[in-house]
This record gives sequence, C-alpha cells and structure tokens, in this order.
Amino acid sequence: MKRDRNMVRRTLNHLLLARKTRIVLLSVAALAVATLFVLVACSAPQDQSGQSTNQQPAATDWKSIVDVFGFPGDVLPEGVIRFNMPRKDLHVTVGGIEIKPALALGAWAAFRYVGKNDAMVMGDLVLTEEEVAPVMKTLEDGGVEVTALHNHLIGESPRILYIHMGGHGDPVKMARTIKQAIALTKSPIPQGGGAKESEDIGFDVAAVERILDQPGKVSGGVLHVNVARAEKLTEEGMDTPPSMGMGISINFQPTGNGKAAIAGDYALTGEEVGPVMKVLQDNGVQAVALHSHALNDVPRLFYMHFWANDDAQKLARGLRAALDKTNLAKH
Repeated sequence: MKRDRNMVRRTLNHLLLARKTRIVLLSVAALAVATLFVLVACSAPQDQSGQSTNQQPAATDWKSIVDVFGFPGDVLPEGVIRFNMPRKDLHVTVGGIEIKPALALGAWAAFRYVGKNDAMVMGDLVLTEEEVAPVMKTLEDGGVEVTALHNHLIGESPRILYIHMGGHGDPVKMARTIKQAIALTKSPIPQGGGAKESEDIGFDVAAVERILDQPGKVSGGVLHVNVARAEKLTEEGMDTPPSMGMGISINFQPTGNGKAAIAGDYALTGEEVGPVMKVLQDNGVQAVALHSHALNDVPRLFYMHFWANDDAQKLARGLRAALDKTNLAKH
C-alpha cells in the first residue's frame, strides 16, 4: 500500500513538472514573437510624430502641383501647401463698406500628402450665383467632393456664395480639376512674390494682437489672426492640421478713425456654439452664418461666421471673450 502511494506521488510530480515545462516554453515563444514585432516596427524610419516616413514626399515633390496652378503656393507647417486665389475681380460691399479680397473673398486650396502619390485636399471657392452650378459640376466630374455650399456674409452686394471642397487621391489630378473649376470664373491668376506689407493700416495692430493674445499677419491690407484648436483634428481618419482650414480665422479691415470691419469664423464643437454666439452678440458682433465645412471631421466642428464694423480694439475685446469660451491650443 505504501509503495502504491509513492508511485502515485511520483506520477503526480512528473505531470506537474511537465506542465511547468510547457508553460515556460510557451512564454519563451511568446517573448520571441513580441521581440520580432518590435524589431520590425523599429526598422521603419520614424518622424517626430511616430509615424512611418517611408512614403513622405520630398520638398521638391510640390513642383508637380505648383506647375498645375501656375503660381507658387505657401508652404506651411505640418506638410501643407496652400494656394491662395483672392477674388480681386469682384467689388463687394456690406453696409456701404467695400470688402477687400483679403477680408472675406479669399478662395484657396490646401494639399497635404498622406502617402506616395496620395494626398488630401481641402479648400474654399468664392463664387457669384451664376458661377455656382458650372463650378460644382466640374468639381464633381473631376472627383473633388463638394462638402458645403453657403454664405459667409450677410447683406452683401452682389450676393456671394462659398463652395467648400475636399478630396483624397492623386494630387495632380485633383489640382487640375480645381484649376478647371476656377477657370470658369473671372478669378485672376495670382502672381506671388509680393513685397512685405506695412502694419500701419489705420489702427493699432499691436494693441489688437495683445488683446487677442494671438500673433497676426498683415496681408492684402487686412490683419489676419489664425488660432488653432487644442484637439487633434481628422477628416476621413486623416490628420488635418489647422492650416488645412480647420481652425479659427479672424480678420480686421481698417475703415477709418481707428475702426475696422471684422469677418471670419470660429471653429466650434457643438457645446461651444451657444456660449460663443452669446458673447459675440453681447459685444456687438453679429453671427451671420452657422454651418459645417466638412463631412467626416472628428471632432465634429461647426463654423460660426461673424461681422461687425466698430472700434478695432473694442471689437478685439469681444472676439477675445469669445475665444476664451473655446478649447484653444496653447502657444
């Protein structure tokens, strides 16, 4: 009986040892597989954002797109090139004020590579009523999506409409489509290479920048202030930096005696819309439009366009109060 118990004990010990051996072998195999995955991942070149740079284009790769448009674009941070096409042919007034193209008549298209010969494009086209239908058809036929059609001003003469567009694919093909659409309008071809403009445009630019706590740039006789949101923004799952048009845009056009006409838009999440609208109205700034610009943006953003003509610094204080109601990137 004692011998049988010893035999059972030895059998159990052998089984336990075999089980432990299998566990050790499986652990070693799992560690080897994990190590292999790490080595493969680390072998791909990485940029500062941690994404593979295997298919990132060289700076000279913009040339094919520049050649299509026929004028140089502005190379911006985060791999974006933007082609600005102000409607200098139009003479638009709001409340007796002639709108400078740089204030609210700026058409543009911005491109960003997302892979080899693969880019995304976003932009606005500024159109008269009779230009809308043929331009829209040309974009759609060429594979560039129309993502919105609406106003940015109110009470303007003649009436102006804005097409927002987006696309993903061959950048040269998309650029050709956009160029063909623009050719259906009377938009002049920009020449580029303009001289640096004076910041003495009729109001205290530095004071406005201090109030807003944001830097600005004078171009086309207008002070431009662009403000980024804090969130990471995507469109159709692709990273979309503020330079692709997904930020806050504030523009001041001097109207004499320290006054300015302001126009632009706040990019807002749904919960920010009400508080920002109230602050603007309380400070004499009219919200003139509220809508989306993209179809698949994350987070979902709504754009509140605004208008006012008053003392520039007074308006800056109201705009700053509205900025304080949004989730801004720190600078």
